Amino acid sequence: MSHKSLDLLAYADQKGLAESRRQMQICNACRYCEGYCAVFPAMTRQLLFSDSTLIQLANLCHNCRGCYYACQYIPPHEFAVNLPAALAATRHDSWKICAWPRWFAKAFDYMGLAIATLLVATVTGLLWFVSQYPPPADSGAGFYQVMAHATMLAIFTPAFVLPLFAMGVAMRRYWRLVGAGRLGMGDIWRAMAQVLFLRQLGGGHGKGCNFEDQDRYSQMRRIAHHATMYGFLLCFASTTSGTILHYVFHQPAPYGFWSAPKLFGVPGGILLCLGTAMLAWLKVKADKGLGLGRIWGGEMAFILLLFFVSFTGLVLYAATGTGYVEILLPLHLATVLSFFLLIPYSKMAHAFYRTAALLVDATATQ
Repeated sequence: MSHKSLDLLAYADQKGLAESRRQMQICNACRYCEGYCAVFPAMTRQLLFSDSTLIQLANLCHNCRGCYYACQYIPPHEFAVNLPAALAATRHDSWKICAWPRWFAKAFDYMGLAIATLLVATVTGLLWFVSQYPPPADSGAGFYQVMAHATMLAIFTPAFVLPLFAMGVAMRRYWRLVGAGRLGMGDIWRAMAQVLFLRQLGGGHGKGCNFEDQDRYSQMRRIAHHATMYGFLLCFASTTSGTILHYVFHQPAPYGFWSAPKLFGVPGGILLCLGTAMLAWLKVKADKGLGLGRIWGGEMAFILLLFFVSFTGLVLYAATGTGYVEILLPLHLATVLSFFLLIPYSKMAHAFYRTAALLVDATATQ
């Protein structure tokens, strides 16, 4: 292991890693759950579980909880195996180790709900204040009559670039921490197929996971993730197509319903609303003892923030041409800006870490 990796591990929760190691050694001896998900095939390739190996295994875990309900060693057995909770703690700790800046990630860990609420409220107020100064007459139509395009661009460009930079630093740290090898095109295709189809949420048997219904299989979590992921991607495609129309084809907003931004954005917003609402409902039903209970509120707050990003966007679209736009536009833009700024420190970061973990796992299965 490199010196830089050892430096990163100096920030790790050694007690949590020790507990994950203890449980993983029991699982490796038993191997009853060998076909359940990507964690167990990766586990069987190890003789010893180093800190970096445990972090990689924890990020492969999708917390489907199937292994817990199949396990004969769960409490009250003296082995007290609760692998979903142990890996959740190690996984979350690894995100804090790799995050940049690390101090803010730790602060968000304990005050995530307060930070998200304060950020949305503050940014909404600032944007409303900006909107009280009418833009120039030649700023354009639609929303640009409330806030000039140049103003939006000046506000959102840093809010988009900074989180991408922070996640780039975090992914570089993670890659170095787990000692990943070189990627080939075949590795990338295998990993991306796992990501795009969320195969791990189908369980090793394809019947689904046990996240919200204990020992009963369910596809609801997979469906909710699909709706959320593809809803988000459609909304991103809407923004991208609008940018192309504006700068490449010199066609500024507003756009009609049959334009690319609306054809991507409206279905994307609806899917995102439905997906995040389902995730929130499933999270309420799930057993908190099989995850990291102390961050439950922060995770729920982020799901609700993502819901309000899509919900306020749809309401804003429905209110186009009315006086409500002056109120709804600052609120919607504030939720979007807050969402992007908090990506590296919130539950949204799991999309990046799990993609990286699947890429690392693909290199190990060549």
